[in-house]
Formats: sequence, structure tokens, C-alpha cells
Amino acid sequence: MHMTHACFTPAERERLDRASVLLIGCGGLGSAVAYGLAAAGVGRIGLCDMDRVDLSNLQRQVLHHTADVGRPKVESAREKILGLRPGIQVDLHPVALTSENALDLFRQYDLIVDGSDNFATRYLVNDACVLTGRPQVHGSIFRFDGQVTTFVPGEGPCYRCVYPTPPPPGAVPSCAEAGVIGVLPGFIGSLMAMEALKLITGRGSPLIGRLLIYSALDMDVSEVQIRRNPECPVCGEHPTIHELMDYEQFCGGVGR
Repeated sequence: MHMTHACFTPAERERLDRASVLLIGCGGLGSAVAYGLAAAGVGRIGLCDMDRVDLSNLQRQVLHHTADVGRPKVESAREKILGLRPGIQVDLHPVALTSENALDLFRQYDLIVDGSDNFATRYLVNDACVLTGRPQVHGSIFRFDGQVTTFVPGEGPCYRCVYPTPPPPGAVPSCAEAGVIGVLPGFIGSLMAMEALKLITGRGSPLIGRLLIYSALDMDVSEVQIRRNPECPVCGEHPTIHELMDYEQFCGGVGR
């Protein structure tokens, strides 16, 4: 089944059908991204997540239902994606993303969408995207606030340009620890899916060099200009990072 969208030209629909997108994380953000990409006609989606569905996930991770508790998230996610759009290719990677597998995995896809919830994975995704030349859509959420941006190697900053060093361990609690309002991942994840669709089709202006910030309580959307750092160790003029590292250690021994 192919879902026809009048807002896309035949050539753009063909690009969507040929596109391959790797989604890092099948949680709150990943749920909205996966539904958005599948419904828009993306031909191949990869799902990378080693976690199993927990009851506490259900208030914000709409890919998963009560009957899925205990199942691998990638299997639960694939079932819902195929229920929406039978025939789409959904590849499962039920593993932790590591320095050992990231480069080979990223080279199998055109575009990476990072819906992870910890700093170690975010730095790993960033460095692997730069080293493989893959564009990345990045999103993050915390309580009632969210952020979205797009990083394209050679066309703007990378994650390290914006966040040169991770926060001290324990300084920023996880979503599970601090809480996140259930509707927020759906909103931010939908924006991330739109960014991916713009990159694939060439339509519109992606958030390259721009960080979109959303505050749900104030219903405020703002934008911050972000620039490439010429001293960045991975994408700068004289990079010093040429291979992936131990990101748990880099982030102080903890993932979050």
C-alpha cells in the first residue's frame, strides 16, 4: 500500500519511497517519528533500541500498548508501523548503539533521526554522523519543554558545536526521573519527522543552523541561531576526533 499525498510531487513521493531512515530510540520521540515517516511514504525505516516495553512508558510512547509490556520495543514498534502501512520495510536492530557498531549501521541508511534520551548516545550519534557524512535530525524533551534541530555535515554546526562538553553526571535527570508531559513527545517527534521529510524531498528549509525551542506551558516557540565552531574536535577546521570513543566515559561514566 502506498499512501498518496497531494502536497508532494510525484518526484518527491519517489524520493520518499526510495529513502532509508534509521531511528535511534523507539520511545516517546521515536513513536511520533516512526508514525510520521511511515504515513508519509518513507520506504525503509530502521529501528535501533535494545529496551523492552515497561508500563511506565505508556503515557508518552504511543507505539506501545498495555499488551506490549515486556516485549522488545523494536518488535512492538514494527507491529504498529506495519499495521498503519503494510508493505513498508522495517529493519530491526535490537541492540545498544555502541562505538563498535555505529559506523557500519549508519552507512546502511540515508538519514539518522536521534530520539535517544541520554548524553552518551547523543554524542555517539553525532560523531558517527559526521564521520559517515550522514545528516541527522535531533530532538530532546524535558518536562514541558522540547528542542529540535538538524545537523548536516559540511552545511552547518554539529551537536558538539552547540554542546562542546556534557553536563556533570546527575546534573540533568532523565525523562523517567524528572517526568515529561505525555503530549510533548508527540509534538516534538512530529516536528522531527517533518525535518526528515524536508531533507528527503528537498522541500522547504530544514533547521540547519537553527535550534527550535518549544515551551508547552507558555505555548511559546522560539528560535536560536547556532553556528559551526571552527575549533570543533569532530567537524572543525582541524578535527582531532577521527574514530569513535568510549562515550560513557566521556560523559562521566553514566549515560544520562
